[in-house]
Amino acid sequence: MGTGGFAVPMLQAAVASRHNVLAVVTQPLKPARNQRNAPPPPPVREAATQLGLPILDPPSVNSPEAHDLLRPLQADLFLVADYGQILSPETLSLAPLGGMNLHGSLLPRYRGAAPIAWAIYDGQQESGVSILHMTPKVDAGPVLAQASVTIDPDETAEQLEARLAALGGPLMMETVDRYLRGEIEPLPQDPALATKAPRLKKTDGLLNFARTAEGVKNQWRAMQPWPGCYTFWHRSGGEPLRLIVGEVAPLPDKRHLADVAVGTVIEATEEGIAVACGEGTIVTLRQLQPAGKRMMTAAELLRGYPIRPGDRFGDAP
Repeated sequence: MGTGGFAVPMLQAAVASRHNVLAVVTQPLKPARNQRNAPPPPPVREAATQLGLPILDPPSVNSPEAHDLLRPLQADLFLVADYGQILSPETLSLAPLGGMNLHGSLLPRYRGAAPIAWAIYDGQQESGVSILHMTPKVDAGPVLAQASVTIDPDETAEQLEARLAALGGPLMMETVDRYLRGEIEPLPQDPALATKAPRLKKTDGLLNFARTAEGVKNQWRAMQPWPGCYTFWHRSGGEPLRLIVGEVAPLPDKRHLADVAVGTVIEATEEGIAVACGEGTIVTLRQLQPAGKRMMTAAELLRGYPIRPGDRFGDAP
């Protein structure tokens, strides 16, 4: 059971194992306005098609109709990653061994839909994957296996997700075999150590210059590829302009900025737009995209948009 790219290496590892993959359960396709504008199929659906596997896509995996599809498979175990639906106790009971979930964090930290993004947002230096035996409470089941990695300081959520997916797929199948041999003692999670990683919203991409420059960079890394980051240029004599931010970098600077309001433009050069951040730090915005335009370097942007020191970047008007 999976939908996004995080689940593809697990599917591939399952197909390559000694076990029999009976079917792939994924989210239904979103209706397209017309064939020309139809979005590409989700990664798991595409992988399952290439592998020649049966595909089931019930709108709700917990519905009686979905159970009627799953029950005849007589599956021993459900393998779940990046699926997008929460399995009910009744659904889990359709497989004698229940479900095992591949999660993109070192549980109990970062339970929820976006663990990789929030770990980067928080400036964590370590992440990893967890295999857990599923329970009705989201990401709260006992842990069967974990593997950790160091987060590169420039790594985006998209890049880290690819690394964790490649790590987690083989780990899932190794864990299945060890579990069947009775070699694993499930480890209950400590609820007191649990933190949340809720699903990302578009507004999570609004750059928060009250964070330190490093924090702004971490926010930008965390929001790639979706929802991306943006800010508003509050200019004198004109309406605020929304700008998508394509690249940021903290600026080492010895100047004292204690009296400068966060979001204030310090300088605007061809190298980038320097903006005051929390704790007197400075971040440089190197690439920006005005609404309806293409992404531009700072040098290109300044030719048509007169951003000046003293202007402010920040929240929506």
